[in-house]
Formats: sequence, structure tokens, C-alpha cells
Amino acid sequence: MTKHVQLATALVFAATSATVAAAQPARRPFRLEEATIGQIHAAFKAKTLTCRTLTKAYLDRIDALDTRGPAINAIILVNPQALAVADSLDRRYAAAGPTGPLHCIPMIVKDNFETVGMQTTAGSLALEGWKPLQDATMVRQIKNAGAIVLAKSNLAEWAFTPYETVSSILPGYTHNPYALDRVTAGSSGGTAAAVAASFGTVGLGTDTGNSIRGPSAHQALVGIRSTMGLTSRAGVVPLNASADVAGPMARTVADAVAVFDVVVGSDPADSVTAPADAKRSASYASFLVRGALKGARIGILRQAYERPTLDPEVQRVFERAVADLRAHGAVIVEARVDSLDAIQRRQQGGCNRFKADLERYFAARGANAPVKTLDEVIRSRKYHPTVEQRLRDAAQATELPEASAGCQSREQVRSALRAAVLQMMDSLNIDAAIYPTWSNPPRLIGDLNTPHGDNSQLFSPSTGFPAITVPMGYTRDNRLPAGISFLGRPWSEGRLIQLGYDYEQTTKHRRAPVLPAR
Repeated sequence: MTKHVQLATALVFAATSATVAAAQPARRPFRLEEATIGQIHAAFKAKTLTCRTLTKAYLDRIDALDTRGPAINAIILVNPQALAVADSLDRRYAAAGPTGPLHCIPMIVKDNFETVGMQTTAGSLALEGWKPLQDATMVRQIKNAGAIVLAKSNLAEWAFTPYETVSSILPGYTHNPYALDRVTAGSSGGTAAAVAASFGTVGLGTDTGNSIRGPSAHQALVGIRSTMGLTSRAGVVPLNASADVAGPMARTVADAVAVFDVVVGSDPADSVTAPADAKRSASYASFLVRGALKGARIGILRQAYERPTLDPEVQRVFERAVADLRAHGAVIVEARVDSLDAIQRRQQGGCNRFKADLERYFAARGANAPVKTLDEVIRSRKYHPTVEQRLRDAAQATELPEASAGCQSREQVRSALRAAVLQMMDSLNIDAAIYPTWSNPPRLIGDLNTPHGDNSQLFSPSTGFPAITVPMGYTRDNRLPAGISFLGRPWSEGRLIQLGYDYEQTTKHRRAPVLPAR
């Protein structure tokens, strides 16, 4: 166990020990819905819950609500060894206490993370049956911290689209548990729907342009996209290696941070993380303090969300969020990147990295690779019809990204944007910029005509700076969730966690979806 994991373990269990009786009275059935890591660990300490009982309850809930009942359709497969792992964790707990800060926390993992003993498909029938020989770094990290990979979740196939969650490996769409006729966003929509519906305690997603923060906002969750290089992508099926980030999705800021503390750090298998150990905080849980909004300077970044299709209800919810920030002591200023349009016009030519990144990824898997080339995937015809054109477009790339003038131009644009955003933040002396994570409510499933409202594609991915989304309220008769994003400087996750946590605790917008009784 590393010193960071040891510290995180101590913090988690110290924080819960004083609330055991309140969190879990003796002999009262444990309430699975909305259960937090702290409540679960308190129940273990009070000996009113076992790992096996908890795991079995989640599996039963998946069976009742994902495959039957409302049929959320978020889960591709459950871990057939989950109960055996739970039994081993119970034995270890009885002998020596918790194995780590995520001891027996059942987790939902997006199905583009390599997971030993379980199929990994990236949502594509072309990879059906593939069992990797190793865990993705992040999967290994959560297992070492004591977590159980409970299930692999559905995603937009190959993580292509941020707008809906549909794949060829799992028939049908994943449904938003807050309104079953609505989308989950994408591509980590399966993880989001499963965590929102309490099919697991917390989850892992990936975010290339939107895919942690968008689904989190659509399902009243907290999602963290870290600074590029703070967390490893090794063992994750790539979409775009220059922008891919993996990270936690949870019902509370504290739970997201508990996972985040485990997964940050340098990884020899992902060279982009080389600076991480020097840049990371010793404990991100230490930033879970009240009062952080008082005196904080926060900029409203209207360029991120103001457009003709901005939904008036989302705007009103965001205005209430701004008022709440002010009411709790934040200084609100207007933030603007004056050179934004000029920077974006500098892009010359296209840059499609998918083919090169995917083929490099499979080449590194050697004989275990389920396919070798993108052309092989296309020839197989094993994909959802909605992704065919994107596959064919990607296959047309003839240059490696390093030799592509369009990709070089894109990197120059990103560099200029980073400098401009930093200059704006420094000139205003702001701690973070804010905007609605989406400008529009979740669409009806199948609707690709009305405005999508995705605000997450530009500032965080293109700069590589961190962003956190937190629930900010609901639209459409108080039914459909909306999220607020906090964008910060590179390596400023601690400050963003402070602000997001204080906002969450002062507003308490998160509530469980109402699902049919089992």
C-alpha cells in the first residue's frame, strides 16, 4: 500500500468513525439507494453490514431495475466473481481491517477500461469476447485500494458521441433514470445512469471532450476531468490520445474525491503523467472543507454557453446558482477570452487521430489483440450503424498525427488557447470560471434535431485544464438535472474541489431518481 493510499485510508475511516451510529443504527436494514462510501464504511465498522451483503444487494438491484423493471439498460455485464471477491474482502476485514480507502466499494467501470477476467469491448461487437491480459492502470489502482469491479457499463460505441449512449454490444439505448424517455448524454452514459440509479457506489468514466462531465450533469452527479497528465489512461481504449482523460463519477463530491485520491499519480505506462507525482496533492480529501466560497473570485464564462439555443430554464437555474455562490461569499466577475475567435480561426486542416491511436493501442497488445486495424473493424460489419461514417472517415487518415499539418496546427491552437485562458484568469485574479455544463436539458431518446447544448468540448479538453461538474438544479417541472462546471488552472484540482464541495453542501441539489418499486 503506497503512502498516498495509506493516508487516504486513514482519512476516510477517521471521518466515518464518529458517525457510525447515526449512519447505520444496529439491526436496521442498510439503505442501498444513495449510499456513500462513508456510510458503507461506517456500517462495516459497526458490524451491521458485510461486503457480501452489500455486493449482493447491488447485484439484485441491477437485475431488478437494469434488465427488468424500468430497464435502464446501463450494464453490459456484471462481474461473475463479484461475490467471491466480496467474501475474500470480508475475511481480510475480519483479520486485519480495511484493505484500503475503497474497501469493498462496488464500482461501475465503463467498458473501455481493460479489466482482467472480464470482456472489454469499447461498446463494439468487433471486440466481443476479448479478455485483456492486464487491468487498465486505473482499474488496478481501485482494486489495490479495495474496490470491487461490480459491472462494466454501456457507452457510446468507441466513445464517439457525447449526445446519446448506444452501442452494438448492448441492444437498445441506455435510459436516463430521471426520465426514461431521455438520453444520458455520452459517452460515459452507462456509468452515469448506473451510479445515478444506485447500481454501484461510484464509477469510472472517460472524457475526451465531454464524456465524464456531460453524463454527470444529465444525471445529477459529480464528475471530475483532471488536468491532462494527472491521471493515467493506460489500458483504456483510446479515442484521441491528445485529449483522453479518465476519472471518477459519483453522487457526491466526497465520493468522487475518494476515488480521485486513489487514481492520481505518475504511471510509467502513460508518459503524459510524468509530472503527476510532483504536481499532485498529498490528499485531495483534505480539500473537503466548508467555507471555501467566502472570498473566492469566480468568473462567469459566457463564451462557454451563451448561444441562440440556450434554454431559458437552464439559464434561470444557472442564475440561481450564481446567486447562491454570491450569497455564500463568492465574488462574481465577468470573464472573457477576448482572443478566442481569432485563436480558433488559426486551425488549418483536419486532424483525426482515431485510426493511429487505436492501431497503436492494439499493436501494443500483441497476440492478445482482438483486432489489428481499423479496416478490420470496418470489414467485420460489427458496429452500430450510427458509427459507420465516423469509422470510415477515420480510416481515410493517411498520415500519422506527428506528421499531419492539421494535427500540428491543432496543437498550436491549443497552446494559444492555454495561454489566453491563463492570461484571462490571472488578469481577473479568479480561482475558477463557471458555466452550465450543458445549455439544454437532456434530449428525448432518438432526437438529434433539437439543440444538444453541450458546453464541455472547448475549454477543458482543448487547454488540458481541469474541470468539475456539480449538480445545480433541475428543469422541466423540476425533473431533468442540470450541472454547473468549475474550470480551473492546471493542477488546481484541490481548489476546484473546495469550491465544488462548498457549493454542493450549501445547495444540496442531488436527489435520487424515482424508479418503479422492485
